[in-house]
This record gives sequence, C-alpha cells and structure tokens, in this order.
Amino acid sequence: MLSNYNKYFEDAIIAGRKSLSPAVINQVLHDLASSVIVNTDNLLVENKKDLDRMDPDDPKYDRLKLTAARIADIAKDINNVAKLDSPLGQILSEKTMPNGLHISKIRVPLGVVGVIYEARPNVTFDVFSLCFKTGNVCILKGGSDAAFSNKAIISIIHKTLTKYRIDVNYATLLPVEREATDALLGATGYVDVLIPRGSQGLIDHVRLNSKVPVIETGAGIVHVYFDESGDLQKGRDIIFNAKTRRVSVCNALDCLILNQKRLSDLPELVRLLADKETEIYADERSFEKLKSHYPPQLLHQAKPENFGTEFLSMKMAIKVVENFDEALSHIANYSSKHSEAIISEDVNNIEAFLNMVDAAAVYVNASTAFTDGAQFGLGAEIGISTQKLHARGPMGLDELTSYKWLIKGSGQIRT
Repeated sequence: MLSNYNKYFEDAIIAGRKSLSPAVINQVLHDLASSVIVNTDNLLVENKKDLDRMDPDDPKYDRLKLTAARIADIAKDINNVAKLDSPLGQILSEKTMPNGLHISKIRVPLGVVGVIYEARPNVTFDVFSLCFKTGNVCILKGGSDAAFSNKAIISIIHKTLTKYRIDVNYATLLPVEREATDALLGATGYVDVLIPRGSQGLIDHVRLNSKVPVIETGAGIVHVYFDESGDLQKGRDIIFNAKTRRVSVCNALDCLILNQKRLSDLPELVRLLADKETEIYADERSFEKLKSHYPPQLLHQAKPENFGTEFLSMKMAIKVVENFDEALSHIANYSSKHSEAIISEDVNNIEAFLNMVDAAAVYVNASTAFTDGAQFGLGAEIGISTQKLHARGPMGLDELTSYKWLIKGSGQIRT
C-alpha cells in the first residue's frame, strides 16, 4: 500500500532539501495572506459544499465552518507568522572544550511533518505557514468532511509557491481515502514526525498504529475550579466565556468544580449560561441548588459518564467538592492535561494549583479560551500537545524544530 503513495513522500523530501532565504519565506507568507483575502468568496463557496454534507448538530460542524471573519483571522495569523523571528540557526548552547573542540547546539527543521486532521480547514493554512517558516515540508491528510475546503486552500498555497518558482511539494495534500492515512502512518524513512488533530478516536488510532514518531495533541477535557475565595463576578464571566465563546474547540469548558462553601452562589455563576441554552449535568448537591433557578429543560442529573467528557457542544458538568484537595483530586482523575483553571483570591491555593495541577496550560482567574497559539504570541499553532516529550501546549515555530550539534576542531583525535 505504501508504494502507492511513495511519490508523494519522495517529492516532499526533495522539496525539503532546497534552502530558501528568510526574506523569501516571509514574502511568500505575506503574499499568501493577501491571496487568502482575495479568494474569500471562493473559499466560502467550497466550504459550503462541505457544510451541506454535514449535520449542523454535529459538534464538528462549527469547526468545519468558514466565515469571512474567520478567513480574515486566518490571513492575520499568516502575516503574524511571517513577522516572527525564525528560530532556525539559533544557538541553544556553545562551549569550547579543554581539548580545543568548539561545540555548539543549534536549531534545525524537523524535516517532513505529517498532520492528520478532521474537519478544520484552517489547519491547512496554519500547518503550512508554520512549517514553511521553519524550513519544514508538510504532508497533510485532511478528512473527507473538509475535502472541498482543503482542495481550495491547497490550490491557493500552490499558486503562491509557483509565483515564486518554489517547489509546490513544500505542501502536499493527500487524497481523502483511508488508505492514504494508513500509508502515512507507515511512512518510516520518509516522514519525520506525525501530528494528529481531531477527535480522541482519531488520536488514539494514530498513536496505536503509527510507525512514525507521534506528537500527540489530545482532547481537551477542561475544568474550572471556583474556590472558596473566588470572586463572584470574575467567576461568572470566566465560566460564561470559557464555555460559550466557541464550544467546538478543545479549550472550551467541560466541568465546573465548585467549593461547597460557595454553593449559594451557583445560580449566579451559571445564570448567563441559560441565555445560551447551555445544558447542565449537575451532581446531587448542585442539582438541588439549581432546580428552582435554572431552566428545567436544560438541567439534568449528572451520571458518572458526564465527568471526563469533552462535550464540544453547549453542555457542561458541575461537581461540588468539600475542599481544595478534593478539587485537585477530581482534576487529576478526569483531566486530559490540556487546560485547567482556578478562580481564587487565596494566594496559597493559587500557588498550590499552579504547582500541582498537571496540564499543558494552567490558569488563574482567566478563561481557558486563551489556550491558542495566536493568543500565546506564537502567530498560529500546529496543535496543542498534551504530552510531555519535546513539545507541550500550543505548538509554534520552536516546537517545529529539533537541534543538532556542530563540532569544530583543528585536527584533534581521540586517544
């Protein structure tokens, strides 16, 4: 099966051997951003073909959807990537040994980066811009649900590269067939690293079946803990924003953990959620408190499976805990190690939360909606890693590099 796709992989490797100057790379990216805006209408037409094939109630629908505003944001992110300093060639360390050898460690591209993703067509632009900026080539395997959108996007990228007489194989979009995924999973010797973006099912499949090294971007099961000392207004606004800003993304709130001493404030904390028709799955104590304060058609008694669930929709669980330690225990049991937050004015609890919660992004008195490469000043992101080796959290330019050792001598030999 791999032989059917060898040409894609071989062409990518050849493209990656050609060096481009930082000035040319930045010029291409700025030009691409302009082309994105110029082609807004066509992108919306092609995206609508994909949307028409998907149930609007599917959590992936919002991820799939492009709008003029979202396309403008994509162009802005591409320009932001172009403006960032390239990490390539950065000296991470250097020293001269007693024998006179000068040893330095510098940043270099990863090489050929494969990305398997579902629904989100903006990933095609994000991955290309970050990889291109860092001297990597990318092999993209989008889902069939975004086939029309991704073909339109890769066409814009290829036209821009062709304009500058640059090998279009810097960005390769594989066919939508399942066989292409299997080939990419087995592309040892061709692909240096594989990054899955999508559902937990997709991520698990890639992790379990890939022969290529994987950087895992996990699901976002996100908690906000409202501490005994939490500020009510901050809490209400943060919970509302974290849950409702965009429910289909991995940084959206899934479970509110409430200190039992603030149970009386729960109706106010979730009041704004009712306006967005947010369904709440409440444990026994929170259900009793909310049943006369929250729309009954939106309030449900929680079942065990409601905790540890990434809803990706206008749904949220609530867990009441006795104390800070129980809150930490609940997070440890159910977290996907993506983003976790505390709302508190207690300096000791804040410090303990920051130090003890095991997650890629840990927040104090702020919405988890900020877990995003652009919001972290990375220009864009290739994914949000929930693992601990090499990369963690939003992955930008630095995370798309490795390093190598340079050793300069004057005839030294080892005895």
